[in-house]
Amino acid sequence: MRERLAALMLAALLLPTGALAQADAEKLRAAKALFFDRQYAQAREAWQEVRAAGRGADAQAALYWVARCSESLSESERALGEYAEYLAAKPADRALVEEAKTSRVALAVKLEKAGKTHHAAVARDALADPNPTVRYFAALQVASLATEAGKAAVPVLREILAKEKDEDLVERAKLALVRLDRRALSGAASPAPRRGAREASWVRVRIYEKGASRPGVSINLPVALADLVFKSLPDDAVADLRKEGYDARTFWERLKKTGPAEILTVEGDDGERIQVWIE
Repeated sequence: MRERLAALMLAALLLPTGALAQADAEKLRAAKALFFDRQYAQAREAWQEVRAAGRGADAQAALYWVARCSESLSESERALGEYAEYLAAKPADRALVEEAKTSRVALAVKLEKAGKTHHAAVARDALADPNPTVRYFAALQVASLATEAGKAAVPVLREILAKEKDEDLVERAKLALVRLDRRALSGAASPAPRRGAREASWVRVRIYEKGASRPGVSINLPVALADLVFKSLPDDAVADLRKEGYDARTFWERLKKTGPAEILTVEGDDGERIQVWIE
């Protein structure tokens, strides 16, 4: 028995670091490959194995990736808890911490919109986060809620207007304020903008990656050009639009007279966001 124990101890001493490190590196590579191949269920299991190994920063970061997999699988409540577990470990990776915080905000708002309002505090608490990226993201997310709930974001939205130089971020804050209260930008208790106010002249399109405060894609299209495109549509396309309630010959003419306004916001399954507005 003693000889066997001695042999095992010797093997542990001789095998070590090289072989164990190589095994860990293989697990790490496998987990990353599965995630980026969008095989999220298998990736989650692989990241859980990395985490179970319990060695260093990789094991800590695995908590974050487990949560990302759950979020990608649309298991929102599970992901919310897993991100919280990652943050509770006080990780040193600032980029991942920021991503985890913004992901929790987005998930909390998504769940609130689905009627699970007990998660709303996660997003509202983030309005006081010391990290401005998290704070601003939270404000834009909270502002997308129903008017009364969204008003909690107003002080941070005003902070963006007062302090930020990023034009896209400022424009998004303005749109959010206008959505909550059309009088918010003027500060006056006046009625909604009257007909005949300044016409919109640009169509703006912004596409944001998950958690990003700056767009990955920016498109600025003159309303006049969009109007020209609509007016040059073939007759069959015009007829199809008319069936849907749109008059392609006058659509942009009428729209630009409404003044600055958000047309639509689309959020994808992987957290990307598309915003379209006119100004």
